[in-house]
Amino acid sequence: MEAKLNLVQEWDKTFPKSEKVNHSKVTFHNRYGITLAADMYTPKSAEGRLPAIAVCGPFGAVKEQAAGLYAQTMAERGFLTIAFDPSFTGESGGEPRYMASPDINTEDFMAAVDFLSLQDTVDPEKIGIIGICGWGGMAINTAVLDTRIKATVASTMYDMSRVNANGYFDSEDSEEARFEKRKAMNAQRLEDYKNGTYALGGGVSDPMPKEAPWYFQDYHAYYKTERGYHSRSLNSNGGWNVIGCQSFMNMPLLHYSNEIRSAVMVLHGDKAHSCYFGKDAYAAMTNGNKYRDNKELLLVPGASHTDLYDQTDIIPFDKIEQFFNQNLK
Repeated sequence: MEAKLNLVQEWDKTFPKSEKVNHSKVTFHNRYGITLAADMYTPKSAEGRLPAIAVCGPFGAVKEQAAGLYAQTMAERGFLTIAFDPSFTGESGGEPRYMASPDINTEDFMAAVDFLSLQDTVDPEKIGIIGICGWGGMAINTAVLDTRIKATVASTMYDMSRVNANGYFDSEDSEEARFEKRKAMNAQRLEDYKNGTYALGGGVSDPMPKEAPWYFQDYHAYYKTERGYHSRSLNSNGGWNVIGCQSFMNMPLLHYSNEIRSAVMVLHGDKAHSCYFGKDAYAAMTNGNKYRDNKELLLVPGASHTDLYDQTDIIPFDKIEQFFNQNLK
């Protein structure tokens, strides 16, 4: 097992601390021996074994940002929750830093379920997960694999395999475009190997060029301002390694999603640039699935991608609470 993690104990979130819940830092490990750091939120009125939810995302964020807000809010509504940093990021372990993996990051969610299942304060038959942005796709992937999960919410999701292989809006979906991307990645690997360090890809641009797509401006308004900036967030700072997401290009997520028997809600803003990921994931998940009655696509009118990160008047927490109450039983 790795050396003990150094966890910040003072409140350093991008959202205010709730007086309705107790907060503590916890750690757990995945099957690769990587120690993960999490914030645990417990309702102050809690008694007995509670339904529990593990939260992660967005892709390139830390648990002090959107995941923590979701976790704290759901704890206010009666659930024991954890928001965790994925392997290689934030306060979690794993070397080298700033790598992403469709396998290891799916395993991170499963390890969170391991941890929650063995808590004296948790009902192991009532465990759900929430994935935001890129971890929305990872959450659906985990729901395929982990039969202990009774309910999954994928909020403002990305399919990280699809966006890496095909580009935004599938605009690079050709053998030629993928070949050039692979070639560039492999050239970078040699540079990194020679240098003994991994080059960072750069987080969200600051200042953001005026000609940048509107959804990049959307990211800037979250990650680069007081609203969502955090010193440990990759997107707020230097970003992932250039080769950090290479394996997503030919490692399709969601392949068996139409075999998920447990409940899944795909939640997306209908004005989000990423909405096609959610719509297509829902369609694929329900296509030929014998268990489609517990699957739901909820579109939030007028909401952009990052609105569902932290805009508490827009995120439909009442619907999310209702969904978990209905399916964690």
